[in-house]
Formats: sequence, C-alpha cells, structure tokens
Amino acid sequence: MKILSTLFLALTIIASGAKAQNIALKSNLLYDAALSPNLGIEVGLASRWSLELSGNFNNWTVGVGHRWKHWMLQPEARYWFCERFGGHFIAVNAIGGEYNFGRLGWHDFLGSDFSNLRNRRYQGWAAGAGVGYGYTWMLSRHWNLEAEAAFGWIYTRYESYPCASCGSKLESGRVHNYVGPTKLALNIVYLF
Repeated sequence: MKILSTLFLALTIIASGAKAQNIALKSNLLYDAALSPNLGIEVGLASRWSLELSGNFNNWTVGVGHRWKHWMLQPEARYWFCERFGGHFIAVNAIGGEYNFGRLGWHDFLGSDFSNLRNRRYQGWAAGAGVGYGYTWMLSRHWNLEAEAAFGWIYTRYESYPCASCGSKLESGRVHNYVGPTKLALNIVYLF
C-alpha cells in the first residue's frame, strides 16, 4: 500500500508541472457497466512513454445477503509505437486489492471455480502482474477512446465463511493462483 501511495504521489507531482496533452483522466466503461466506479490518471513521461494509475471501488450489497465488495489499484507503464496517447501501445502492469464476495450465482470462469459463491462468502487480498496491448482512437483534441486487454498472473489469499453475513470461518489462509486475462478496458479519456 505504501508503494502505491508513493506512486500516486509521484504522479501528482509530475502532473502539477504538465503541459497540454501530458495528462489524461479516464474511466473504464466496462467497469462502470459492472457497477464498479473507477478512475484512472495517466501522465506522459517521454515522447513514447506514459505511466498510468487506475483504481476502482465497489461497496455494494446486491440484494438480501449478497456481497460484491472490492477495491483495486492497477499501476501500468506504457510504450506507445507512434505518439503518446494515440495509436498502438504495449503495457506492463501490476494489480493489487482486497475483496469480499458472497452468495452470488456465478460458475466456472476462465479456469476459476466460482460455483461455491452461491453458498459461501470469500474474503481476502490479491496481487499480480500482467502484460497488455491496446489501441487509442483520437476523437478530438481532448477526447479519446481506448481499448486494452492484458494477460497475466494473480496470487490471492483468502478465508471462506458459510454465508454472506454469518457463520464461523470455514477456511483460513487458502491460496489460489490465477493465470489469464487480468484487464479488459474500454476507456473514455479526457486529455489536458
């Protein structure tokens, strides 16, 4: 958490001396559609390099006894093939956060068995890294549309409980390793 706070502070300091087209604010429309409010800031470092920090937070109780709560931060370094904030880019990112899910009707998805989410609540943290590819369409001087997909690894440690809001701990210190898509974004971007 200290590293991410330091990274955010560094981005803020860099942004304070920025000129036109050096800072971008963005929101992932796919996360918005999944009711996970999010915000990202991207700062230009050199003609073909930028650094992004995005995060999202979801604190919803979905219906009676259903839980879908999490927070996540995802710092990312990008290399742009033509010019910064336009065209093709590749990225290296990290991911970290905490979650509390329970009583959701999910099934197996991308190699992870979510079927126990019907009867149990899972609470824990996750950290990982990935590589991505994306493309940014310039819509106007200040507006862009950006698509990105990343693939990577996530390590998570969790505890499980028999229901969303009650019961004693069933499992403690359990580990799950996930390899697969770690980011899917369709961002609306505003450039300063």
